[in-house]
Amino acid sequence: MGAAKQIVVDVKELSRSFGDFVAVDRISLQVRQGEIFGFLGPNGAGKSTAIRMFCGLLMPTGGNGTIGGFDIIRESEEIKKRIGYMSQKFSLYDDLTVEENIDFFSGIYGVPRERRKERTDWVLHMSGLGGRRKTLTRTLPGGYKQRLALGCAVLHEPSILFLDEPTSGVDPVSRRNFWEIIYTMAESGRTVFVTTHYMEEADYCGRLALIYRGRIIAEGSPAQLREEHMGREVLEIETDRPLEALEVLGKSGIEASVFGSLLHATVDDARTAMPLLIQVLSQAMFSVGRVEKIVPSLEDVFVTLIETS
Repeated sequence: MGAAKQIVVDVKELSRSFGDFVAVDRISLQVRQGEIFGFLGPNGAGKSTAIRMFCGLLMPTGGNGTIGGFDIIRESEEIKKRIGYMSQKFSLYDDLTVEENIDFFSGIYGVPRERRKERTDWVLHMSGLGGRRKTLTRTLPGGYKQRLALGCAVLHEPSILFLDEPTSGVDPVSRRNFWEIIYTMAESGRTVFVTTHYMEEADYCGRLALIYRGRIIAEGSPAQLREEHMGREVLEIETDRPLEALEVLGKSGIEASVFGSLLHATVDDARTAMPLLIQVLSQAMFSVGRVEKIVPSLEDVFVTLIETS
């Protein structure tokens, strides 16, 4: 068995307050080299504030930590030189062409002049923009902008990459393509730390932390989180008027949540709960379609953790 990989993100009791508002509340975590680590939580949970502290862009008001061995308080400038950071806003310049954006960020990141052509060609190939280097960035579809922003963030070949909600606002196909690029980067030994509020993206991560109201409420692999924090079973229900059906189930003491056009009910025993659930809805004049036991999603886990916290 090989030796454990080096810890490259190591924070302890890290906090950030804005006046009386606590945005990040004493979080502690470690991430090893080559991991794809996910920071999963709803909007406003504290993900972006935390990642900005990791990147040396925002000073913590409590706690400490190191990124790549550098102290986030005393050595923030050294951290900035060695990481890649892609913000939610795709920090590109819309009034520049694709090639001009790459040239600009090559200069910002100090890419040696003798390597700029090689790195530019790599970004153009990775982003699928080889034939559009003279195109104004503002005219690109969201998926292409996303990949170009990622390419610009790693022009200097950083060993640690922080991606803050990188797939927000792009279509599902572009999201999947983007994750394929992330896997390729991790395979080369790069550490990828990604924040997302898309629960389905959590399964793409090797390990993740669930964050809610500034606190980490659970951490582990997707499989561990399901096993350790989902002691009950989940029934998926297809019915008309799901919001009204949710209210009826709640009044009957059955815990349920809306998942798109479906309901997920959390029960102790799916086999015995299924006929009771169907009876409750049918007596309330709801049309009940498919009802079946499913493997809990990470959203089910998250909802369960919030309800019990």
